[in-house]
Amino acid sequence: MNKLLFLDFDGVLHPTGFAGEDPFSRVGLLEEVLADTALGIVVSSSWRFTHSLEKLQKVLPQGIADLIVGTTGAPIVGKHPRFHEIQCYLRIHGLADWKALDDSYWEFPPHCQELIRCNPNTGIGPREIDNLQRWLSLAS
Repeated sequence: MNKLLFLDFDGVLHPTGFAGEDPFSRVGLLEEVLADTALGIVVSSSWRFTHSLEKLQKVLPQGIADLIVGTTGAPIVGKHPRFHEIQCYLRIHGLADWKALDDSYWEFPPHCQELIRCNPNTGIGPREIDNLQRWLSLAS
């Protein structure tokens, strides 16, 4: 596995305020683009604080769950916390080619090339899928 996708849930796999809508309503878009990839998914969502890895895998479709290789660790407080949590994970596991699907752009440095920013009101959409596909199609 040469590529890692750091995955947020709220604002990505469903709109942040998904009341009245199915949770994970946008996950089918992601599942379709990730079919037959050698990508690993690391859950960077705050859901990792309230759900075990096994539970996270059970709430997602099998096509996504099978790609999950772990979660980022303890929360980091300060400027750009999600970015620093990802960097910590990468230092420990020695991996470098990554992207993050996230709606919390303030948790990343400005102009972070690895961030595929989602609209929190809609979740993942065609623009983010196109960006993800372009990255996946690059030689590893």
